[in-house]
Amino acid sequence: MSLKGVRVIELAGLGPGPLAAAMLADLGADVIRVDRVVAVQAEGREPLGAMMRGRRSIRLDLRRPAGAEVLLRLLEDADVLIDPFRPGVLERLGIGPDVCLERHRELLIARMTGYGQTGPMSGKAGHDINYVALAGVLAHIGDPAAPPPPPLSLIGDFGGGTMFLLVGILAGLLEVRAGGAGQVIDVAMVDGAVSLMSLFYDALAGGGWRAERGSNRLDGAAPFYRCYEAADDRYIAVGANEHRFYLQLLRGLDLDGEDLPDQHDIERWPELRERFAAKFRTRTRDEWVTRFEDLDACVTPVLTMTEAPEHPHHRARSTFRAIAGIPNQPATAPRLPSTPEREYTSIPTAGEHTTEILTEAHFSAQEIERLATEGVIAAAGRTR
Repeated sequence: MSLKGVRVIELAGLGPGPLAAAMLADLGADVIRVDRVVAVQAEGREPLGAMMRGRRSIRLDLRRPAGAEVLLRLLEDADVLIDPFRPGVLERLGIGPDVCLERHRELLIARMTGYGQTGPMSGKAGHDINYVALAGVLAHIGDPAAPPPPPLSLIGDFGGGTMFLLVGILAGLLEVRAGGAGQVIDVAMVDGAVSLMSLFYDALAGGGWRAERGSNRLDGAAPFYRCYEAADDRYIAVGANEHRFYLQLLRGLDLDGEDLPDQHDIERWPELRERFAAKFRTRTRDEWVTRFEDLDACVTPVLTMTEAPEHPHHRARSTFRAIAGIPNQPATAPRLPSTPEREYTSIPTAGEHTTEILTEAHFSAQEIERLATEGVIAAAGRTR
C-alpha cells in the first residue's frame, strides 16, 4: 500500500521533521515544503541535501497575515501538516490547530517538539542530547569512567522524533479514512526516547537491570556484548548473548576448552573481558571477520560510514543508493514490494515550485504577482 493521494504540508524545520517528510515522500505522498522568505545567507547553510528529496518547495512568509492565509488555503487540500515549531508559535501566527481544523475538519496536525505541547519544559529549547538526558537514556550509555557520550542524534531526534511522528501520522490517516475527524498529534522527542527505553525500564522494575552505568549485560559490561580493539586499531562488535552463540565465540577465539570464568559470573566479567581483549589484539579486524565468517557467533566488523556502503551485504541488498547524484545515501526503508522505490533526479531548491503550487491551489496570476510584490512569497533565488 502506498501513500499516493496523501498530501503533506511540511513547515521547514531541522532534523526529525525533514526525515519524516522524506520517508513519506518515499512511500508515495505528495509533500510540499514551506520554506522561509529570507535570504539563505541570513539563515546559515540550509540542509538541502538528500534528506530534502521528494518534495516541492514554496517560499512563504508566515509572519504576515497574508502569508498565514496562503497556508490556510493550501491546507484545504492537504491531509497532514507537519509543525516543527515550539508550542504556541502557530497560534501566534494565527494558524493554530483551532483555526486549521475549522477550515478542514479532517486535517492531521503533527506537532514535532522536544518536550511536548504541555508540561513545565514545553516552551524550552533543547537538542537531542537534552532530550535523551531527560528521558533516562544518556545516563546509561558509555564508559562508566567517563562522561556519557552523545549518541549522535539517533535516539532523540530520529528514533524518538521521526519514527514516532510517522507512527502518529499513519495512525491518524487510518482513523480519518475510517470516518474519523482530524486531530492534533503531539509528538515529543522525550516521550519517544522514553518509549524506546521500555525494555530497560521494565528490566529495572523487575530487578534485572542495575542503575549503575557499565554494569549490565547490554551496556558494555558483559564480555560477550561489547566492542574490542583489533591489532590494526579497528574494532570488532561482539553480540554473543545467548549461550549457543557464546560457544561459537569461544571457538572463533580458540578459547573453547580453556579454563574460563562462567559466562554469567558477573563478578568475574572483568577477568573475562581482559582475556577476550588480549585475543582480539592478536589479529586485524578483517582477519577476525574471515575467522568468524563460517561461525554463527554474532561477531561483525565495526564499519565507518565510508566503509558500510561497500560491505557485500549492503551491496547485495542495495541498502545504499545514489539520490539525485549524491552517492551512498540510505535507500528507502522499510521495503514494500507493492510500492516501488522512487527515483529522484534532483533535490528541490527553496521556493523552486512557488508559482506551480499556488497555481494548483487556484491562486490567480494577479494574486501571485501581488503576493510576490509584497514579499509574502518568493520563488527560488529571490529574496527580499
